Amino acid sequence: MGAAFLTHLAGDRVEVRSAGSAPADSVNPAVVEAMKEVGIDISAEAPKVLTTQAVQSSDVVITMGCGDACPVFPGKRYLDWQLDDPAGQGVEAVRPIRDAVEQRVRGLLAELGAPASA
Repeated sequence: MGAAFLTHLAGDRVEVRSAGSAPADSVNPAVVEAMKEVGIDISAEAPKVLTTQAVQSSDVVITMGCGDACPVFPGKRYLDWQLDDPAGQGVEAVRPIRDAVEQRVRGLLAELGAPASA
């Protein structure tokens, strides 16, 4: 959701990578539905494994509780967003998570001097 919002709100002003330390086999259907409700289609997306190279290539790394599974490098900005996990949740439970992610993404863009364009 974070990558989708970032891509949607920042366009080509920000390069986005999305990965997880233990990704599922597919995107949660409730997440796909919740994102579609706000006009973002992620139905063609597939979870990816977090790589050391992806972290090294990033300026800002946003984690959601991956702890020691996430590589850490000096000079990178790390943010750990404590959010409920949408895994196994229905769309009703995913909506507030989606909305919290959107607010955090908008805040991050403002901090980076690239306010949301949508």
